[in-house]
This record gives sequence, structure tokens and C-alpha cells, in this order.
Amino acid sequence: MDYGTDDENSGSGIKNAVIELIQFGAIVLAILIIIRFFVAETHRVSGSSMVPNFYDGDVIITNLLAKRFGSLQRGEVIILKDPNDSSKAFIKRIIGFGGETIRLQDGKVYINDKLLNEPYLPAGVQTHGEAFLGDNQEYTIPQGDLFVLGDNRPYSSDSRDFGPIKRDSVIGQAFFRYWPPQRVDLIKIDQSSTQPQ
Repeated sequence: MDYGTDDENSGSGIKNAVIELIQFGAIVLAILIIIRFFVAETHRVSGSSMVPNFYDGDVIITNLLAKRFGSLQRGEVIILKDPNDSSKAFIKRIIGFGGETIRLQDGKVYINDKLLNEPYLPAGVQTHGEAFLGDNQEYTIPQGDLFVLGDNRPYSSDSRDFGPIKRDSVIGQAFFRYWPPQRVDLIKIDQSSTQPQ
């Protein structure tokens, strides 16, 4: 009975190992594609509108599922399509939701006549009106829309300039900053600390 030579057995083993490696690689690639298009993607911060919490060049992972499952919350940082150029992305913070009334008065933000607590802002930051929403004006956010602001209020182009954004312009929630190394952190906020009072 002929069981084949050692060379034949060795060749067959290498062939099987290569096939398994290719199959494993295909599975890993499929998982990465699913994650990239349905779960998370990376974005690089451009500009200074979110200083001091995010700086130009910071790289973050965006959670795409937060938008799909409707779990966006006040105070969260989101990535959204630029209202003037949908091929570009912005990073902003959710301040108000459809049906709520927003007012900027004495450098503060009021939601439904209640002062919005913003613990993520440095002390003394003033929020003044711009072209779309001026100081001491009340505006009711349309149902399904969001009102967003940058953290660097004097230098941010946001809903005060271009108005509320459609929910479907949200790409996802900023979830994790992995660059630069000295600022690596999980991006989260205590929801109870950002409610109007």
C-alpha cells in the first residue's frame, strides 16, 4: 500500500495551510468592511471650532450605530455633513432637539426657558447669537432636526449661522479619540449633567 512520500505529504500540508490562511484573511477582511461601513469609521478634526475639547488634527472613531438606533443625546459630540458641502464633515455638539425652543441670552443657552448646563465648556465662555439665531431671539427647532454648537463658541460656525440640521445629516457619534497619543480617551458625557435646569 502506497501512502505517498514525505515530500507529497509536506506539499499537501503547505497547500492546506495556505488555503486556510486565505480563508482566514477573507473572513477578517469581510469583518473589517462590515465594521467600516456599518459600525464605525475614523474622522480627523479640522479647524478650531471644538477647542479646548478637540484640536485640529485629532483623530477619532465615530460610532455609526448611535444614529441608526436613535440613541443621540444632548451634549454628545457628533460628526455631521457640512450643510454647505455634503462631501465634507463637521464636528459639533448636540444642544437642542426638534420641538424644543432655544434662546441665547446674556451669553448663556436656554432650552424651553431653562438654563442649559454645559460642563464641557471652560468657565466664562459666552454663547452669542449669529446670522441665523441672534441674541435674545427665541427659535423653535423643527421636529426631527437638531441644533448643534461648537465648543469654541466665539470661533465656531454652527447652527447659530446655518440653522438646525436634519437628523439624516448626522454621520455618527464621536466615540473614541486615538490620536494624538497624549489625548487618547473615550468620548463620553454624563447625560444628567447636561439637562436644562
